[in-house]
Amino acid sequence: MDDATLQRDRERLRIAHADLVRHLEDLTATPAADPSVPTTLPGWSRGHLLTHISGNARSFLRQLAGAERGEPVERYPGGTDARNREIEEGALRTWAAVVDDVRESSQQLDVALAAHTRWDVPGIDHDGTELPTTEVPFRRWRETLVHHADLGDPGFTPDDWPIEYVREELRLLTMRWNARRPMGATGLPQQALRAPEITRLLWLMGRADVDGLAPAGIF
Repeated sequence: MDDATLQRDRERLRIAHADLVRHLEDLTATPAADPSVPTTLPGWSRGHLLTHISGNARSFLRQLAGAERGEPVERYPGGTDARNREIEEGALRTWAAVVDDVRESSQQLDVALAAHTRWDVPGIDHDGTELPTTEVPFRRWRETLVHHADLGDPGFTPDDWPIEYVREELRLLTMRWNARRPMGATGLPQQALRAPEITRLLWLMGRADVDGLAPAGIF
């Protein structure tokens, strides 16, 4: 990872973190500051979602710390079951507690990324697969932007995603779509290509419908 790319990735993640924390602080002392409010994700409250965002930051902190030691470590010790238990338990906390957790874990990750030097050692994801440490800044940027919009508050929606994120994610998810098509049948359907970029991306993510198309089904 070259220095210019790393600096860019750190800065855009720092901005995404700051925007999320600022939004959560603005919601404090309003009726929206309620961990039990549903999000756009089925079955998840804001408490679930914010706990997940914090846990995701800590998982990357574990990976970075392990990489610095030259040791591939589990991002989520105990795997998917342990991660899910943490989310369920964390969702029961107060609004102040979940927001503090998001703020502190995001700041800690920003600091760790600023000091990180070992990009050659991967981490172990919750499903047992390797996650290259070079992907951590983008993965966390995606996690922060997408789940910020998943809160379901009009103060931040997919229309607020940076255009560079939308286009990079479109490229990656289009590649995933193509990889799952039969040989010679690659390329998004015309209905998707005619849709605005943000709608096309949300369809690929399973977060929006496009008339005439079944769900993308790539996750």
